Amino acid sequence: MKVLVVGANGQIGKQVVEKIQKEGKHTAKAVVRKEEQLSQFQDLGAETALVDLEGSIDDIAEAAKGTDAVIFAAGSGGHTGADKTILIDLDGAIKTVEAAKQAGVKRFLMVSAIGVHRRENWSSEIQHYSAAKHYADVWLENSGLDYTIVRPGGLTNDEGTGKVVAGKDLDRGYIPREDVANTLVAALDEESVINKGFDLVSGERSAVEEALKEA
Repeated sequence: MKVLVVGANGQIGKQVVEKIQKEGKHTAKAVVRKEEQLSQFQDLGAETALVDLEGSIDDIAEAAKGTDAVIFAAGSGGHTGADKTILIDLDGAIKTVEAAKQAGVKRFLMVSAIGVHRRENWSSEIQHYSAAKHYADVWLENSGLDYTIVRPGGLTNDEGTGKVVAGKDLDRGYIPREDVANTLVAALDEESVINKGFDLVSGERSAVEEALKEA
């Protein structure tokens, strides 16, 4: 399976590409915005594509041609304003969904945020972020694609433990970005999470593959 990783230069996306290439079961095609970001992925043996999510659906669809799945791990980041959140986390995600359909790619995995599927859980301080994630998820759910929506808790840069909890309405917790990447890569091969969305936090009991079966 060739996997288009959108937002490959982000902290989660980069680890997704690395894990896919290291495992060797699938291959990654890394989508980045700047030319100077390409070489690090080419050094891993991954294909690359230079695409701006503020550009056209056609540009994204061209990058998606010949791939079998999309992982959308892009985000505007915490240092930008609400305008970039709308353009990347919402509109960029929706355009990528439409591009996948245009390119004939059926499988789509989305990185969302914990609890955004319920309005009462939206953060009062960053409601624009919660709204962007929520409506991007809804668009994907209604797209007809074989979707999986992963809603991680607070992200840390700790080393991954390989153990997580996945469920529909979890209390807000934290999770290393590495374990989010582990979950996304494992979900590519787990049919039980097709057409599902779930919250994801660190746990002590279940390995990623087991947790996905319980999601």
